[in-house]
Amino acid sequence: MAVKKVWKISHSCGHERERDLGDRPADRRAGFADWLAKQDCTDCWRAAKDGDETDKAAWLEAKRAAEQAESDAWSEQYRMPPLEGTDKGRAWGVRCRHQLLAAAYTVLVLEDGLPETDWEQIEERARTVTRAGWWIDQRASEPRDLEELLDAAVDADRPTENPFV
Repeated sequence: MAVKKVWKISHSCGHERERDLGDRPADRRAGFADWLAKQDCTDCWRAAKDGDETDKAAWLEAKRAAEQAESDAWSEQYRMPPLEGTDKGRAWGVRCRHQLLAAAYTVLVLEDGLPETDWEQIEERARTVTRAGWWIDQRASEPRDLEELLDAAVDADRPTENPFV
């Protein structure tokens, strides 16, 4: 006997729908049907989601603005140079630089016991990388890898006073 393809799903919102699960492997249909039963139906999910989009967008905008203000204040406090790139890229790069350096300080100095003088050298090397894209590219990096990442930064990631380069 073949495993059924069309399942009657009683959703958590109280609606019942028939759902064709024939596009799934036979051994995964029952589990997926159970999962669907724990969810709202598509119509209820969309109705709930539509009201949340404006709230979510406003929340995300406020969160990013707060992170940006914190990162800008941090950059000024620690004399970090401005980054090069597009307006959006510079703002994002400042946040990424702040997050990576703060996490690296926590791990290297506070947890691993790196002397402050060694940290100041790392911080000074970080000041030489001014391309926003470089900091954005490193946003998912491990804080312990910061020194190696700074070593790997190329001349294009650092400013130069020579206008002909």
